[in-house]
Amino acid sequence: MKIYRTLFICLALAVACPAAADIYRYEDPDGTVHFTDAPTDRRFKIFMRDLKKDKKLRTSFKLPGYARNPAEFEPIIQSCAKEFGVDCSLVKAVIHAESGYNPNAVSPKGAQGLMQLMPKTAQGLKVADSLNPSDNIRGGVRYLRFLLDTFKGNEELALAAYNSGLNKVARYGGIPPYQETRQYVSKVLSYRNNYR
Repeated sequence: MKIYRTLFICLALAVACPAAADIYRYEDPDGTVHFTDAPTDRRFKIFMRDLKKDKKLRTSFKLPGYARNPAEFEPIIQSCAKEFGVDCSLVKAVIHAESGYNPNAVSPKGAQGLMQLMPKTAQGLKVADSLNPSDNIRGGVRYLRFLLDTFKGNEELALAAYNSGLNKVARYGGIPPYQETRQYVSKVLSYRNNYR
């Protein structure tokens, strides 16, 4: 009975307000699943992201396909995070900030896929297809590992370099004084805390 009630609520949300807001999900210990577009509890995690309302994402990316269920990529994320020794929640946060879980996202500068790899970076990481979720996540996590090692585990500097490039972080001896980069670092760390 609980399963049917959950499915009904989920369908009702989808029909009543298609792409009107982000949808969050939380599962009780007894198996009851809750959905909301206005989470009041930290246990709610993003289930479906509304890219249509996000002006920045909408204008920054070509969206041949919208965001997919983040849980779909969980096995790939877990595997790559374990392989390269990177915190799973950090990987999820980067994907969330970079593409909103849209594997087909392409930025105006040419960055592609879930972790928004630039073609030259992807080539250096031996990523065969940046729009292939498995290839993209593996390459992105490998790059994150490299940046974390370069900055001796300092996540803020690694994320700043992921956003603006190693040279800029080296030039300024820390997070570059760009509003976009500073906001990016703050946003990813906030997402990471929510995914934990």
